Amino acid sequence: MDPRAAAIFRERGLEVDERPGLSPDELKAIIGDYDGLAIRSATKVTRDLLDAASRLKVVGRAGIGVDNVDIPAASARGVVVMNTPFGNSITTAEHAIALMFALARQLPEADASTQAGKWEKSKFMGVELTGKTLGLIGAGNIGSIVASRALGLKMKVVAYDPFLTPERAVEMGVEKVDLDALLGRADFITLHTPLTDETRGILSREALAKTKKGVRIINCARGGLIDEAALKDALDSGQVAGAALDVFESEPATDSPLFGTPGFISTPHLGASTQEAQVNVAIQVAEQMADYLLTGAVTNAINMPSLSAEEAPRLKPYMGLAERLGKLVGQVLGERVKALAVEVEGDAADLTIAPITGAVLAGLMGSYSDSVNMVNAPVLARERGLDVSEVRHSHEGDYHTLVRVTATTPEGKRRVAGTLFGADNPRLVHIFDVGIEAELAGPMLYIVNQDTPGFIGKLGTVLGENDINIATFNLGRRTVGGEAVALIAIDSEPGPDVVKTLCAIDGVRQVVPLRF
Repeated sequence: MDPRAAAIFRERGLEVDERPGLSPDELKAIIGDYDGLAIRSATKVTRDLLDAASRLKVVGRAGIGVDNVDIPAASARGVVVMNTPFGNSITTAEHAIALMFALARQLPEADASTQAGKWEKSKFMGVELTGKTLGLIGAGNIGSIVASRALGLKMKVVAYDPFLTPERAVEMGVEKVDLDALLGRADFITLHTPLTDETRGILSREALAKTKKGVRIINCARGGLIDEAALKDALDSGQVAGAALDVFESEPATDSPLFGTPGFISTPHLGASTQEAQVNVAIQVAEQMADYLLTGAVTNAINMPSLSAEEAPRLKPYMGLAERLGKLVGQVLGERVKALAVEVEGDAADLTIAPITGAVLAGLMGSYSDSVNMVNAPVLARERGLDVSEVRHSHEGDYHTLVRVTATTPEGKRRVAGTLFGADNPRLVHIFDVGIEAELAGPMLYIVNQDTPGFIGKLGTVLGENDINIATFNLGRRTVGGEAVALIAIDSEPGPDVVKTLCAIDGVRQVVPLRF
């Protein structure tokens, strides 16, 4: 990695060790001492390595591909995984364009022939790019740059990407089509999509058979997107006039049936290999990791919502409030929660809602599991089959800002809500539709009882007899003489015997010790 990465960490006050060339066992032996791990493509972050990484909070990949990181295992352990998708985008896009020119004009073969002392001018009859149709599979960051360059070459661009909106297609100047239409129309096809279960083998034998005869194919994205054996047969038959691969299914590709095939060009995964790109990704991964470790800002994370350095301070009190609300719901309702809705209104509606939802889930799932954070809480929620939704209200209600959490249980919907007093003081304002104002901090008792005279005295007597001091006492009720709720902050944890005694007081329906 470019040495500027380590320099940035040190400038930001972080201690950094540069340890290139470690074997997997050597890395595993020391990883437990580190909060962050900055890697390139050669380092494999496996489940086994993550199990040994007791302190690890973030893995930063200097580059775009994260095939070498076990994302599910990292998420389950609460480790943020970041990449740098923009640092080498231009470099990779330019490499794809370079290979397209090389295919169109048969440059490698012409160079080899000429340097061998031949002058085979008539043998290398190329084609122009002007007026040809480029088929773009994947229209994300790199794909959009390739499209821009191709349009500058006066090519027509058709794009297949399930995530490409019609509005974005118009903005890019491309025509959005389905895959079969692209295969049938494209004179050149270039791939710019990640390798997933959906994209693996996207240019299969069947897909290659649907291409326009004489098509030329470029892949600077990921090996495994193309069936390489089928591509070899298509080149031999003339269905494909030329192919240029920078990536292979198995790397390093020291042997391939494609090697030596007429019309085939290969490079050793050079897409990101320029001096500018290497510097850019090193700087970006260091800045992103340092921001996260020092401020909580999350940029280009694979497994959690992004949170900019500007947003982080403003969102921090809301996330603290949201986590407390999640803890309250989890401790009171427990396993009965089957679905969760997170609503924001007023000032909170102007913020990014995903981190607020993540904080609610972290609080909720922390009631069931140890070592839960915003990274692994959504994973744990999915494992439990918990349905999670988000709602944003632009209007302002009784409070200038509000976060509401609605839990669906077999008994119905139960709601809690909170606001901020001042800029950063979280307060509960509703608990299961009972108005009550309380701080959620330290050990507390949640008590539901019949609203009758003398209850508070009996409660105070029990706590006093057990040397439990009351810090704050917050009350609310639905109706006079009906159901009442007490949230009591106490200075010490109540034991099971105290809870049992409280439950025996006349009119008490529920007693739940809480911890925040």
